[in-house]
Amino acid sequence: MKFDTSEAVYHWEKFKTNPQHRDTIGEEIRLAPSAHEAYQIAQRNKKYVREDWNDHKIIIMEEILIEKVKQHEYVRRKLLETGNRHLIEDSWRDDFWGWGEDKKGHNVLGELWMEVRSMVRQKII
Repeated sequence: MKFDTSEAVYHWEKFKTNPQHRDTIGEEIRLAPSAHEAYQIAQRNKKYVREDWNDHKIIIMEEILIEKVKQHEYVRRKLLETGNRHLIEDSWRDDFWGWGEDKKGHNVLGELWMEVRSMVRQKII
């Protein structure tokens, strides 16, 4: 399937295990004109998100980042240019994917980017 943004893929995954929601909500997300709109569609339909979402969202995000690096040489190059720096998702709203308002969040997205960077260096991807 073709997606215009990684944000759309991420939110589409929330609905893919239910064929009815995948074909309706998921398709609306996939065809969304922007990443923000894909997010908004998912938010409006969060009561239909697959029950096991929290068990799978980190590995799904890692797979999305891997595909992003494989498909976009610019992203791959920029990621490698970060050297050994600690990467942080600078989100004041999100203390799971980012470091949150108090800068003490989990920074899961930053950690995943560092894992992907390591895989690129090791030529795993």
